[in-house]
Amino acid sequence: MITATWNNEVIAESNKTIMLEGNHYFPPDAIRADVLRPSSTTSNCPWKGTARYYSVEVAGATNKDAAWYYADPSDKAKEIKNYVAFWKGVSVREAA
Repeated sequence: MITATWNNEVIAESNKTIMLEGNHYFPPDAIRADVLRPSSTTSNCPWKGTARYYSVEVAGATNKDAAWYYADPSDKAKEIKNYVAFWKGVSVREAA
């Protein structure tokens, strides 16, 4: 089981993540929806397409743009459509 933890709380867990470029992408149903806040931030990957971001909010603390996903990825990245990856201090690791 792969878990994503921030601010001492598990915010995602799944044994069906997709590893791509060193990042675990979690299926949408593996994420605690109550901790994600939509962001207006976007970025572009030359081969995956436009990434959209979420801020993560746990116990009154906010980690701005700490999660990203591809709502409309290129054909080369279609397997990660709407899957969510984390960074900015979110710990992603295999649970013991």
